[in-house]
Amino acid sequence: MTARATAIPAAFDPGRAEGRGSADTARGFVTAALLGWRMEANWTDPLLFFIYSVAKPVASALILVFMLEVIAGPGARDLRSFVIVGSALWAFVMSGMAGLAWSVLDDRERYRMLKYVYVSPSDFLVLLVGRGVARIAIGAMGALIVLAVGVVFLGLRFDPGAVDWAMLGLVLLVGLAAIVALGVILAAVCMQTRQESWSYPEAVAGALFLLVGAVFPLAVLPLPAQAAGLALPLTWWLEGVRMALFPGGRSAIGGEGSLWTAWTGSAAPDGGAIVGTLLATSLMITLVAAAAFRVSERRAKDRGLIDRTTGS
Repeated sequence: MTARATAIPAAFDPGRAEGRGSADTARGFVTAALLGWRMEANWTDPLLFFIYSVAKPVASALILVFMLEVIAGPGARDLRSFVIVGSALWAFVMSGMAGLAWSVLDDRERYRMLKYVYVSPSDFLVLLVGRGVARIAIGAMGALIVLAVGVVFLGLRFDPGAVDWAMLGLVLLVGLAAIVALGVILAAVCMQTRQESWSYPEAVAGALFLLVGAVFPLAVLPLPAQAAGLALPLTWWLEGVRMALFPGGRSAIGGEGSLWTAWTGSAAPDGGAIVGTLLATSLMITLVAAAAFRVSERRAKDRGLIDRTTGS
């Protein structure tokens, strides 16, 4: 009896329950990303899914450009790059923020698998981020198509030789991290909420759309709203991408009546100020996201929210 009892613990492999470090973390992330992609696309063939995924951002950009032409007239051509870039990049924001939050809601409410995913050896946050990457990839396709439509059909003046590729790559990478951090915060909120949780990501994204200068300058907003916009990394991300793609274009942050110009006396921030502020605000939001998610995760375990279906 004693020999048999001592043989069982010797045969137990803790790595199967606790994971085996970075290799299992990377494997879990890749598996979650592939799962997210298949869940998004397995209802149709790839071509039809591609058309469906890009139709909404393209239609949104065309509506905004048409409204701009009607309201501003011939002088609106100089604002096309501003509106098209902002509309295209917003597909990233919607996909990244909503992707992580909807992953929690899908697994808890629709498939009722959240409790099984949570007890798997992989870190729960890693799995959520992996699931969100699939939706971010879909947003990236939409953004590229919108920019291509702007250049080919809407007369958007684009010179590849004038693009600051180094700044563009850095800004896109840091901005992507900030978008994922915002999605993690929304996922933490959705772990605690019940009814109507499905509408939270779009509601938050709509509020941010107003504050970050996506399709109009911050100067049109009241000063408190401008201050809130300057504290968000998405504002600096959009400004950095616009500056990198279209040097000398209109700034969403500076200009007459803007809080930035009143504070600094400059017409618009330069590249160094944009990158530095983007790094600082992204680091801040990432730290907040990590802390908020762990607090939400601990509270969800204590109150049994992970294995509870709320019927929302």
